[in-house]
Amino acid sequence: MQTPGSIIDIVTARAAEDSDGLAYGFLESGERESERLTWGDLDRKSAAIAASIGNHVARGARVLLLFPPGLDFVSAFFGCLRAGAIALPAYPTSGQARRRDGMTDRTVARLRGMIPDSGASLVVSDASLFERREAICDLIPELRHILWITTAAVDLESRPRRNLPRLSGSDVALLQYTSGSTSSPRGVVITHGNLLHNLTCGARLGACDRDSIGVSWLPVNHDMGLIGGVLQPAFSGFPVWLMAPAAFLQRPSRWVQAISRLRATHSAGPNFAYALCARRTTESDRRALDLSTWRVAYNGSEPVRRGTLEDFQRAFGECGFRWEAFTPAYGLAESTLLVCGSHDVDGPRTIEVDRESLGHGHVVSSTVPVSRVALMSSGAAADGMRIAIVDPVRRRRCAPHEIGEIWVAGESVASGYWKRPEETAATFRAFLDDPFEGPFLRTGDLGFLDRGSLVVTGRLKDVLIVRGLKHYPQDLELTAEHANAAVRPGCCAAFSIPIDLDGEEGIALIAEIDGAPSHEQILDDIRKAIADVHDVRLCAAALVAPGTLSRTTSGKLQRFRCRQAFLSGEMEVLAVWTAPPLELKRAS
Repeated sequence: MQTPGSIIDIVTARAAEDSDGLAYGFLESGERESERLTWGDLDRKSAAIAASIGNHVARGARVLLLFPPGLDFVSAFFGCLRAGAIALPAYPTSGQARRRDGMTDRTVARLRGMIPDSGASLVVSDASLFERREAICDLIPELRHILWITTAAVDLESRPRRNLPRLSGSDVALLQYTSGSTSSPRGVVITHGNLLHNLTCGARLGACDRDSIGVSWLPVNHDMGLIGGVLQPAFSGFPVWLMAPAAFLQRPSRWVQAISRLRATHSAGPNFAYALCARRTTESDRRALDLSTWRVAYNGSEPVRRGTLEDFQRAFGECGFRWEAFTPAYGLAESTLLVCGSHDVDGPRTIEVDRESLGHGHVVSSTVPVSRVALMSSGAAADGMRIAIVDPVRRRRCAPHEIGEIWVAGESVASGYWKRPEETAATFRAFLDDPFEGPFLRTGDLGFLDRGSLVVTGRLKDVLIVRGLKHYPQDLELTAEHANAAVRPGCCAAFSIPIDLDGEEGIALIAEIDGAPSHEQILDDIRKAIADVHDVRLCAAALVAPGTLSRTTSGKLQRFRCRQAFLSGEMEVLAVWTAPPLELKRAS
């Protein structure tokens, strides 16, 4: 095959070589096979959809792909690229402006922001959504004046009225709307060249080949689910089984059961997914599993915790899961997906550092249990990528083992945010001052390099500073989780709040709890644990019901939205404590 200009060239070549070979499968409810696509099926369906799209909109038009979980999305995505259009992957709304718990349907708000921002001129959906488009348009008026087509009506023998383009690396493939963990979602401009480079990096990191088998429950409108779960298998030529995110969240055991049953070799998830599996599978579930084929278990999208990996290994080691399979990785939508990863024969590497020095922005090794914190290495930069640790104020490289902002450069880095020149310049066009070097992508994440490997310590905007000492929210949250058995693991949010008119700030912590008789005792336990472990006193603590804390579509905690809801009084709390004389507005 000649050098591909896009992943479409790769898919068409696969169809020519192995038309009947399995490309994608879908597991209904995460358990039962309900759909299959061979390489030939994918080629034919995507070509027909491309013809239909090309007959309605011009090259470069933004096309909203609105699909529930299933394989129709896969054909439509490749069809959109094939037509030379720019894909906007999205999940549909639940159909309710407000959920039963009173919270706004975040999908509605997300779509209402995406559509005018992108200038979408066409919606492609499945038959079920097409039939209820009027109700959807009532919730999202921005869709009302946009043309809709459905994949169910596409004639597989149809031909385009114009020649479809030959794609090149500089053509825009998709707008990857950020998950909004620290800001409003923005469309990251991903080119076909970005995709090919990042997929090449992913194939090398995971040692992907034709004998690999994938399983993914990750949302396909998120970088990890789309690039890693849908596109990487097509690029590397191996089959992948998809399931709905809800199927995993409802019963986490479905993930590992699918890996066992299908003899999967590659699968990924954020840290919380491994924690859920370890906590919510029974001994009976585990006795039936064989995870010996799982050789690459990616962990990314949020801080990787050593304790989570150890819990997972204890739970599933007897099922054949190997510690060496763990593959911590670091990436972000602005770099297509992958920046670096670690897949070592000895398994993931831990760096144990002094907690107090870490708070001062320095990394000092420690072997003293009471004062050390274990951080996970995310591995070395992928081929063609560079990482710099930078003082974000002076814009100079940090000294070795000094914490700074993570800056990234390379062929996977996107060209910017769609129609946002000022934000693009600020984020994608950063230059070092001495010596002058760039441009770099400013990630907004903090970390340091250890023997060439990246160690992520937190978010620049999330770092909490009390009396000049830095505290990372994930550390405080982990301590709160262990303070009382009623606190739900992975369900705490720590953030700063104003405590006086002079602008001084303190730390608040919100914890989701399972039913418990004594809220006062839980609050006392959390406050005491935070004070004992981190030598900092909370100025506010609150307990909330499960599902209250705001998260992105990929499950990432949105601390800034939790902060907004808490301070405005919109968050319904079960119990709250504040340090006098602090007074907070509360929901009635």
